[in-house]
Amino acid sequence: MPTAEERDSAPDSARSLSVSEVTREIKRLFRENFEPLWIEGELSGYKQHGSGHHYFTLKDSSAQLTCAMWRAYAKGLRFTPRDGMLVQAFGQLEVYEPQGKYQLIVYDLRLAGEGELQRAFEELKRKLEREGLFEQARKRVLPQFPNRIGLVTSATGAALQDMKTVAARRWPITELVLRPTRVQGRGAAEDIAQAIREFSGEGKVDVIVAARGGGSLEDLWCFNEEVVARAIFESKIPVVSAVGHEIDFTIADFVADLRAPTPSAAIELLLPDGAAVAQSLRSLERRLTRMTVDRIGTLKQQLTTLASHWALRQPLALAQTAAQQLDDLTERLNLGATNVHIAAAERLSHAAELLNAVSPLRVLNRGYAIVRGPRGVALRSPDDVKPGDPLAIQLADGTLKARTAPARQTRTSSNDRQSKIL
Repeated sequence: MPTAEERDSAPDSARSLSVSEVTREIKRLFRENFEPLWIEGELSGYKQHGSGHHYFTLKDSSAQLTCAMWRAYAKGLRFTPRDGMLVQAFGQLEVYEPQGKYQLIVYDLRLAGEGELQRAFEELKRKLEREGLFEQARKRVLPQFPNRIGLVTSATGAALQDMKTVAARRWPITELVLRPTRVQGRGAAEDIAQAIREFSGEGKVDVIVAARGGGSLEDLWCFNEEVVARAIFESKIPVVSAVGHEIDFTIADFVADLRAPTPSAAIELLLPDGAAVAQSLRSLERRLTRMTVDRIGTLKQQLTTLASHWALRQPLALAQTAAQQLDDLTERLNLGATNVHIAAAERLSHAAELLNAVSPLRVLNRGYAIVRGPRGVALRSPDDVKPGDPLAIQLADGTLKARTAPARQTRTSSNDRQSKIL
C-alpha cells in the first residue's frame, strides 16, 4: 500500500488518466512486448457463437487465460474442440477494453503434440515416396461392378452404417464383408494391416475399403503408420482409403489405389447407381426394339422387290434362254476342237514329209545296202568287225544275215584286207 509521501508525490487529479487511456496503454505494452506465441493448456468453457467465432479458456493447475478465435481462423480447424482437451494455441496477446481484461486472439489451434505428429507424418511421407509407394503407374484398376467389397473398419462406428446405407441405395446386390478392426489407439495400425493382408490372402473380395470417420490428427494416426502403408502396397486386391473428412489426408490415402474423401463417398465411387443402370437398360431396350422393327421392315421390302422381279414372273423363259446359251457355247466348243484337230494333222503330215525326205530308206530303194555289226551299228570300216562276227545287211525289201570270214593274204600291201560273205 502506498505511503502518504508517495501519494503526495503522485500527479494531482488535473493530470490523472482515464480508464480507457490506461487500458489502451496496457494494450500497447502487450503488443510491443509480446510477439505472437504458442501457449499450451486445457480447454475449458468452449463454445461457438452464432456469429461463427469461438470462445474458450486455456487453463493449467494454477492459472487460466481467456481466448477468442475469429470465424476466419476457425475455418482451418482440423478437429472438433471439446472441454478437457490438451491443446496448443498460437496467437497474439491483446487487451479486451470493454471488460478491461487481457486475452489471447487465437490464429491456430492444434492438439498438444500435434506438431511432433505432423513432422513424423512428413518424414514418413518423404521416405515412402522415395521408395515408390505413391507412384501412379502401380495403381490397380478398380472393378466396375464389384460382387463383394471387404470393409476394414470399426463394427460400431458411424462409418460402417453410412457405407451400408449407400450400398443398399445404389447397388444392393453387392455383398459387404466386414473385418472389424480398431481404428484408433494402441494396436489399431497392426489390426488394420492384418485385416488388409487377410482379405488379400483369401482373395474372396473384389476390392477393399479401409475406412473410419473424422477426427484429429491423433485420432487418425493409425492410418499414418508404416505397417498400414506397406499392407496396402503389398495387397493383391485394389484398396480404397476412406479416412476422415475431405480435408483430412493420411499416408494410407497416398498409397491406396483410390482416395475417397469420406467412407460413404467410397461406396458411391465403387458402386454403380442402380437407378441409372436401370434407366440405361430401358433405353437400350427401346433402341433394340426400334432397330429390330426397322430391320424387319427392310427385309420385307427386299422380299417384295425380289418377288416382283421379272425372272420370277417368267422362270420358263429364263430357263430357255439359258439352254440356248448352252447350245451356242457347245457348238462353239465343238467347232474349236475340230479346227485344232485339223491343224494338228496338217502339222504332223508336213513333219512326216520332211522326215521321209531325209530317211536312209529312200537310198536303199536305189540299190544300196546298210551293213550292221554285232551291236546293230552301221559299219563304216572293215576294222569295226572281227572274223566270225555276225552281220545284218539291210536292203530295201528286207535283211540278209551274214558272217565275216578270215581275209586272204596276197602280195599286195599288208594294210589291205577283204571280207568274204558266207
